[in-house]
Amino acid sequence: MSEPVDTTSGTPTYDSLLAAVTDPDGREVLDPATGEVVGRVAERSAEDVDAAVARVRAAQPAWAARADAERIDLLNRAADAIEAAAEPLAELLSREQGKPLNGPNARFEVGACAAWLRATAATPLPVETVVDDGEVHAELHYRPIGVVGAIGPWNWPMMITIWQVAPSLRMGNTVVVKPSEYTPLSVLALVHVLNTVLPADVLTAVAGGRDVGARLSAHPDVDKVMFTGSTATGQAIIKSSADTVKRLTLELGGNDAGIVLPDVDPEAIAEGLFWGAFINTGQTCAALKRLYVHTDVYDDVVAALTEVAKAMPMGRGLDENNVLGPLQNRAQYDIVARLVDAARDSGARILLGGDPDPDAPGHFYPTTLVADIDDDNPLVAEEQFGPALPIIRYETIDEAIAMANRLDVGLGASVWSSDRDAARAVAAHLQAGTVWINAHGGVHPMIPFGGHKKSGYGLEFGAEGLKAVAVPQVING
Repeated sequence: MSEPVDTTSGTPTYDSLLAAVTDPDGREVLDPATGEVVGRVAERSAEDVDAAVARVRAAQPAWAARADAERIDLLNRAADAIEAAAEPLAELLSREQGKPLNGPNARFEVGACAAWLRATAATPLPVETVVDDGEVHAELHYRPIGVVGAIGPWNWPMMITIWQVAPSLRMGNTVVVKPSEYTPLSVLALVHVLNTVLPADVLTAVAGGRDVGARLSAHPDVDKVMFTGSTATGQAIIKSSADTVKRLTLELGGNDAGIVLPDVDPEAIAEGLFWGAFINTGQTCAALKRLYVHTDVYDDVVAALTEVAKAMPMGRGLDENNVLGPLQNRAQYDIVARLVDAARDSGARILLGGDPDPDAPGHFYPTTLVADIDDDNPLVAEEQFGPALPIIRYETIDEAIAMANRLDVGLGASVWSSDRDAARAVAAHLQAGTVWINAHGGVHPMIPFGGHKKSGYGLEFGAEGLKAVAVPQVING
């Protein structure tokens, strides 16, 4: 296998990265904050997927044959390359996705890419002796699957791509990445940076529309598909992968619930509630999307949260002062606007926001808090995936648990209380893959992450994430 040739000249710049991934004859990619053209991307076809899969399939045996220590070293060098290109990567991400540079946004996301590569490289996965009784000796090993198809979303395009790519490469697989059609440039730039370090054809990306994703998920030479996105698209991938019996890891829709117990200090939890709900302007699968607050503290929690929300500046991501940005695309803006309008029409109380300027450029929807809303309101029952949080009053904890569990999704949930034991007792009854205590949505590279019900299946991160991109093999004897 050939070693990579570093095509960069010194420290990468925004212009050099954009030039590396832009096709002058391609489709325009627009800045969601201004409507300006960020760049142009070539729209690839199903035939391009076939060619990409053939290349990475041919490269996979030599990659798998490398010692684990070699692959670990290359992942760490890839993290170095991301850090060297961090600022231009963050600028491109901000322009294309819309998220601000500061706060838990673009610079944060790029930094997380490097951190996740290093953590994945450092995660041990030793051979496990399952029986050794003097007569039988059985060991459990994990072998490469082969070729992984990684289909990513537009909300955290770089970071989630790394979540898919890093463990796959570590375990000896090769990878074809299919970025969202909304945010292809940032992912292509990320792959370009990684490929200044990685051997040729170990990792490639194919930008395109649904036909590209459909071909990747059905391709007979793709052995596993990792997908983060909507439940509907996940269901389509399940169907298209069935004929080839692909292994799947699916992280799908959330609509996460948070439950506030009556013993809280409202001002102490207000900022945590805000960022749990509004990180990435609410465009996060595991964001807090419906908040249940006990009637004894309801008014105080609502008031404290409103004060925090009022102070958070929203605007173009390249403005260093902003921490909230636009919705990434008009379709998502329209979903949020429809749901908030339905809440208003039902008689719910708009505490903040809900009044977008129809003549303003970009897809900005103001930070919106909605109180005195019924649990069956569309803003509660449907995943809004944007900067609008419904706050529902409850009387008993059994009532709150029932409302939190009533939907057919279960990615994450949270419980807020000054009594950790009481919070854990409630958490045990919630149907969610992760339940946070006095926080919401935080992930860690060593803590397994996955969903219940229609929020998908399979685990990511840590040793369980490595196992998920490998084939278990028992050696008995």
